[in-house]
Amino acid sequence: MMETTHYELPAEGISLLGYVVRRMHKTRWLMPVGTMAASGQSPEALAHVAVYAMLSSTSYGRAGYQPVFNRAGDVESEADPATGASVTAKVLALRPRIAIDYDAVLPDGETFSGSEEILGTTFGLRGLGMPAPSRFSFTAPGYSATLDGTITSELTLAIFGGTRIRGYGSLAMSDSAGNRGEITIDRDQKIGLTVSGERYGVNLATWTVARPADPVPRDM
Repeated sequence: MMETTHYELPAEGISLLGYVVRRMHKTRWLMPVGTMAASGQSPEALAHVAVYAMLSSTSYGRAGYQPVFNRAGDVESEADPATGASVTAKVLALRPRIAIDYDAVLPDGETFSGSEEILGTTFGLRGLGMPAPSRFSFTAPGYSATLDGTITSELTLAIFGGTRIRGYGSLAMSDSAGNRGEITIDRDQKIGLTVSGERYGVNLATWTVARPADPVPRDM
């Protein structure tokens, strides 16, 4: 598992929107999408968009504190230091449910947009869950994709290690090239990805996806 909270929840503290923006600082997954789509690799393009949508909505690792809540209407922005992509998030509402929308604009103009509405908190044996129905879209010249589903963030309290956060959920997806598929992620950060009947492996360490027919990286 690749822990992400050391960056998303820095020791000096952060706001809710700041956390969401930093959670989205994985735009390296989106950088090859436009080129892939233009060169006839639309299934791979959709796969990359799907992985980004899922990873930009989840966190894994220690959660030493709760981010400071913003007010309705607040907006925060911070560029992804790895790619220069402009990332912005806005609180649409806090009652009756927390609603947030966000977007990432890549240096070449491709845009990823999303929204989520946190339904509340559920209590279970595994922890405190916060399910959030979510919608996403990606647009580039000559190509677009949409995704929707429910992603749950879950807080767990361990005897050793304190509070931890993890995510799980699934998204259905389709694109302008006629591809359709599904992506899932579980509490252990294991990703299942299918596009147009083909199963893809995901390597978080190398920011790549690959079909089973391709050489499978060792960390996949």
